[in-house]
Amino acid sequence: MASRNPSPASLSTPLLSDSISPTPTTNGHAGHHNHDDDDDESPTVCGGDGGGGGDPFAFLSEDRPAWWSPRGVSPADPFRNGTPGWCGAYELVRALVCAPVAAARLVLFGLSIAVGYAATWVALRGWVDVRERAAQEGARPMPAWRRRLMWITRISARCILFSFGYHWIRRKGKPAPRELAPIVVSNHVSYIEPIYFFYELFPTIVSSDSHDSIPFVGTIIRAMQVIYVDRFSPASRKSAVNEIKRKAACNSFPRVLLFPEGTTTNGRFLISFQHGAFIPGYPVQPVIVRYPHVHFDQSWGNISLGKLMFKMFTQFHNFMEVHTLIPFSLECKIFMSLVEYLPVVYPPEIKQENALHFAENTSYAMAHALNVIPTSYSYGDSMIMARAVEDGKVNCSNYMVEMAWVKETYGVSTSEAMALLEDFLCMSPDKDGRVNAQDFWAHFGLNCTPLCKKIFQYFDFEAKESITFRQFLIGCAHLRKQPSFQDACETAFERCRNPLTSHIGREQLADVLRSSMLELMTDNGMMKLFKTLDVDDDDGISKDDLMASLTKLPFMIALFAGRINGEVYIEIV
Repeated sequence: MASRNPSPASLSTPLLSDSISPTPTTNGHAGHHNHDDDDDESPTVCGGDGGGGGDPFAFLSEDRPAWWSPRGVSPADPFRNGTPGWCGAYELVRALVCAPVAAARLVLFGLSIAVGYAATWVALRGWVDVRERAAQEGARPMPAWRRRLMWITRISARCILFSFGYHWIRRKGKPAPRELAPIVVSNHVSYIEPIYFFYELFPTIVSSDSHDSIPFVGTIIRAMQVIYVDRFSPASRKSAVNEIKRKAACNSFPRVLLFPEGTTTNGRFLISFQHGAFIPGYPVQPVIVRYPHVHFDQSWGNISLGKLMFKMFTQFHNFMEVHTLIPFSLECKIFMSLVEYLPVVYPPEIKQENALHFAENTSYAMAHALNVIPTSYSYGDSMIMARAVEDGKVNCSNYMVEMAWVKETYGVSTSEAMALLEDFLCMSPDKDGRVNAQDFWAHFGLNCTPLCKKIFQYFDFEAKESITFRQFLIGCAHLRKQPSFQDACETAFERCRNPLTSHIGREQLADVLRSSMLELMTDNGMMKLFKTLDVDDDDGISKDDLMASLTKLPFMIALFAGRINGEVYIEIV
């Protein structure tokens, strides 16, 4: 039996967000949930139902339906290489026939790298590079005689392309004058595009800090007066945007080249654009790159660099097409064909929306020219998939979540998604990347009790008795976004803490679990759950510990529902 105290006014905020459409439910349960839980025979979960008849989070809001559903999963996989393996007899015969040619190409590749590196070393000798000078007064343009010397490296770059089988490259259109379009943006399919643009334009590029330490490559990109950026540091991103703006504004610098997707794709989709190229507000010239092929997909997707290079060396010829679109500015919007203009589009007054719409317009024009579909996947999805590959999972594309949409809708950062992924990978996903309820709760040291089943059903909106990482991430994000969530977390701590220590100890946590009518846990299970909540590992769950752990794993708030609602569980013997 339970007695209920009046709940705090702060906990009466409707939980359902605008982005989720309510669906009628039956007796508090989702109409499509048909799990064979013996709910009628199992004891009432004190605080788990919270008046919702089966909704473990109903205590957060009286009006929240028990069912929710994110938008449908996109079937697109923008990172999958079409020919990652060896394609049978044809490829074997071609490799044998081209073996002497491949050996000659490898020699040409090595000589080109050596000559280009030597020329670059001479061009940079005695000149303070970007990294040293940027901290003092800002990098100045490379002197003219040094730029002329870099032509040796640029010709070496063309020889490298030749060694990879790009004997000729089909071009459509030509670069606009730098004064008209100081920023160039391109789709990113392979490591070939940076080599091509280095030869064709010798631009300034935006590059990850880590590339500076790569042998040969680091020296060459320094000659391009590279703009370094740590994509996970807001301060670094802001500094990079300022540097893009400064160099784009000065005609003494070369064009600024950016790949706004932030990573390579298979060329059959465009992923979400980063906004660094568009925040400065200068006209940009979109360039699209295609690699027509029959037997060999040249994209750098789920294929190792060594295998990709070997396949390029053993091709008779690799095709590459470069189309240059009309320069793009904030005042115009173009759909490909090359000569068709649309009415003037004026930028919004808010600068951030300005960059957003500018990026969207450019992305749409490039997608239309490529005849591909723009998607809500982003660089974060490639990181998620790479981590799944590293963990030895199969069908790793099943772990992708459309990170750009998740971030826009729920405000979840890539680092937060990666932290949740670590937990999900420890739950023993099957070959399809799905986790069942038993493995889900075992990771936290809990048995699959009636309350735990109800919590799991919150994620399992498809009623498949297993969930994907996408469902796990979006379900957590949806809970965390609710206006009453933070108040509920604070109330949980205040009503569970030891008044003498102002911490939640093992005894208090055990009382919480008993009040939720969970089954008796083993000592190992209790210790596992306690360590999950004790973030700083100081043998006590402080308020900061509980807030941090519930922010990361918000579904755990259901374990504290009885205390939040003031319920008292009385065991009748």
